[in-house]
Amino acid sequence: MSRPLSIAIVGAGIGGLAVAATLRRFGMEARIYEQAERFARIGAGIQMMPNSMQVLRQIGIEERLRRVSFAPYSHLNRVWDTGEVTRELPMPESLYGAPYLCMHRADLHEALLAALPPDTVYLGRKLVGLDETAGSVRLTFADGGSGRADAVVGADGVHSVVRDIIVGPDAPIHKGRIAYRAVFPAGLMNGLDIGPSRTKWWGPDRHIVIYYTNPARSEVYFVTSVPEPAEWLTRESWSAKGDVNELREAYAGFHRDVRAVLDACPDCHKWAILEREPLPRWSQGRAVLLGDAAHPMTPYMAQGGATAIEDAAVLARCLAEVEGEDIDGAFRRYEAHRKPRTSVIQAISSANTWMREGGSDTAWLYGYDAWRADLAKPAGYPAAGEPATQ
Repeated sequence: MSRPLSIAIVGAGIGGLAVAATLRRFGMEARIYEQAERFARIGAGIQMMPNSMQVLRQIGIEERLRRVSFAPYSHLNRVWDTGEVTRELPMPESLYGAPYLCMHRADLHEALLAALPPDTVYLGRKLVGLDETAGSVRLTFADGGSGRADAVVGADGVHSVVRDIIVGPDAPIHKGRIAYRAVFPAGLMNGLDIGPSRTKWWGPDRHIVIYYTNPARSEVYFVTSVPEPAEWLTRESWSAKGDVNELREAYAGFHRDVRAVLDACPDCHKWAILEREPLPRWSQGRAVLLGDAAHPMTPYMAQGGATAIEDAAVLARCLAEVEGEDIDGAFRRYEAHRKPRTSVIQAISSANTWMREGGSDTAWLYGYDAWRADLAKPAGYPAAGEPATQ
C-alpha cells in the first residue's frame, strides 16, 4: 500500500486510546469515534502490571504515569478477619523488567490521550452501522454522520456495537455478584496508613482490594465483590450510586483496618459483575475486536485494562507486518496469538483464586511482553500441567 493504512477505532476508553497510540507508532493513521459527549473523571482506580507497563513504556507515557502513581511494594493477601498473610509477592521492577503501578483510572486515560494528536478523537459519535465495500469500511453514526477507513477496531467495551455486528448480540452471565468501589481522600481515615502494598482481604464469600492511587498516598481506592440476589442488576454502569451503609454492613465482620477504611468512605458506586463466555471469533473481514469487546472479564486479576493494552501492541504489530495487503489475515494472526492467553485469564479471573495462596507461577502473566512476543505462537499462558485456577 503506497499510503498509510487508515484505521477507525470505535471507543475512546483505555483500549481504544492505547491501540491508536500503537498504530501511530508504526506509521498508521488512527481516528477514534466515541459516543460520549465528554470525558469525566470517574472515581475508580486501576492497576498497571509489568505486562501492560511494557507497552505503555514504548508508547512513551511511563514517566508521566510514575509521577502520578503509587508503586506498591507487593501484592499482599490477607485473611478477612485475623489479617493473617496468606501470600505476599514483592513486585520490584527488576522482577519483570517494568514497574507495577496503581493509579486513578482518569490519570491513565489522560496520559494516553496526551500521547495522541488533538484531532484523533471525535466525541458524540455513536456507531449504528458498518458497511464493508471493496477495500474499505464505511461507519455510520446516530447523528447522521459517517466515516471511512481501511479497517475498523471495535474497542467499545462490554456493550460493543462492533461485536454485535461481527458475532451477533450476546447475553451477559450474572452469577449473583456485585461490586462496590470508591476513591476518597486518605485524610478522612484519621491517620490510618493502609501500608506500602496493594492488599486483598479474602473472606469466605467476598473480598475487598485496597490501595493508594498516587505517590503522596493522599487518595485511597477500594473495590469489592459481594454476593447479591440476581434481581439487583445494572447495565454494568460505572456511575450507579451505592449505599455506603449497606457496604459497611456487608463487611461488618472484617478486620478493623478494613472497617476503618469503609467507615471513612463518604460515598460509593455499585455495579453488577457480569461475565461472558469467550467469543467464537474476534474479527470479520476488515473489522476486529479488542479489549472488553473481545474478552470481557471479571476484575479479580486486575487484567481487564492490561490485556486490552497488550492487545493494542500485538494488533499494531500484526497490521504493520502485512503493510496493508492482507488485513483480514493480520486480524486472524492477532486472534490466534492473543485468544489462548485471554481465555485462560478470563477463566482464572472468573474462579477468583489468583494468588489466594502460595504455589502458583506468576511469570507467565506479568512477564509477558507484547512487543517482543513471538506472533507465530500463542501468547504466554500456564505451562502444561499447571491448573488454570492457580
